[in-house]
Amino acid sequence: MKTLGLLRHAKSSWDDIDKRDFDRGLNDRGRRGARLIGEHIADYGIYWDTLLASPAERVRATLEGAVPNLAPHWDERLYLASVETIFDTLREKGGDADAVLISGHNPGLQEVLFALVSPSAEDALFDSAATKFPTGTLAVFELDIGDWQDIAPDCGKLVHFKRPRDLDPELGPETA
Repeated sequence: MKTLGLLRHAKSSWDDIDKRDFDRGLNDRGRRGARLIGEHIADYGIYWDTLLASPAERVRATLEGAVPNLAPHWDERLYLASVETIFDTLREKGGDADAVLISGHNPGLQEVLFALVSPSAEDALFDSAATKFPTGTLAVFELDIGDWQDIAPDCGKLVHFKRPRDLDPELGPETA
């Protein structure tokens, strides 16, 4: 059994339209959300053996706020990665870790949810995550594998899903 966590970067800033997408940081809501989801990650109680992360600025800023004591292994392939790229990265860098946390971007992270969870394992928690995987969200899967080399579609069950707005309603969708 392996544990996989997916942490989507927190709410990014669009203040400087001259910046490349890769270089955008977080806005105030994103910084608050990252700190809050970080407190939740600490309270949840999983010890993450390995953190694999996109080197994009908004991921870096999210991790500084959420898991400042966990040293990431930066991998450029995780910037806007597909499911297969995420799986390949786990196969290459998961090693002997029992619990790996990946921090990156949508749509790839949400697509991993659809790939890992078979229709027979879908439940209300899955339905919530399938509807929307917003910024700053943490999803945790139990994978029915003994080695990261074996990660494949339909090998997982979603066991935890938490959005920043679940922890503070003010971090929910902005309304006009």
